[in-house]
Amino acid sequence: MSNWIIYSVGFFAQLLFSGRLILQWILSEKSKKVLTPSIFWKLSLLASFLLFVYGYLRNDFAIMLGQALTYFIYIRNLQLQGEWQKAPKFLRIFLWIFPVLIVIYSFNNNTYDLVKLFENKDIPFTLLLWGSIAQVIFTLRFVYQWLYSEKNKESSLPFGFWLLSLIGSLMILIYAILRRDPVLFVGHMMGSIIYSRNIILSKRHA
Repeated sequence: MSNWIIYSVGFFAQLLFSGRLILQWILSEKSKKVLTPSIFWKLSLLASFLLFVYGYLRNDFAIMLGQALTYFIYIRNLQLQGEWQKAPKFLRIFLWIFPVLIVIYSFNNNTYDLVKLFENKDIPFTLLLWGSIAQVIFTLRFVYQWLYSEKNKESSLPFGFWLLSLIGSLMILIYAILRRDPVLFVGHMMGSIIYSRNIILSKRHA
């Protein structure tokens, strides 16, 4: 597959990720507090879907790892907001089994190609390790958000979510620079600014 198609998928995914943040930011600025609109989770799920595909096409395990860990948390937040049940049943089934379909497709002669995931001649192991750790930290924000929301029986974006977002985003930004990945760079440059602003809003509201 040509690079321009692969990058188009990645940039569109990052555009959706940035769009959800900008929309959430604007609504929060108007209310003078951090809000969690349902469109945030809908755009998150769609963008995660596309970025997982982008990571697969680029043979980049760090990207795939980050999306695989957060994908179902997006679905859970839509369930908490009562929005998931409104989607067509066939779409819900497809979105549930999508990661499994990707894994099945990734099998080569009934053997998963671990070498393909962990040994990429374009990515030194230390850089891949840094990127994976960055993605795990970035993903922990949604684990934290999920546990916080389950505890309060309401989908929300607490202060800790934005703090982990900023730390993880800055680490991924470094990874993007070293990896020379324009998709990750553009997405996390914009994200870092919005994460910082939401930290300020969270502190003021508290």
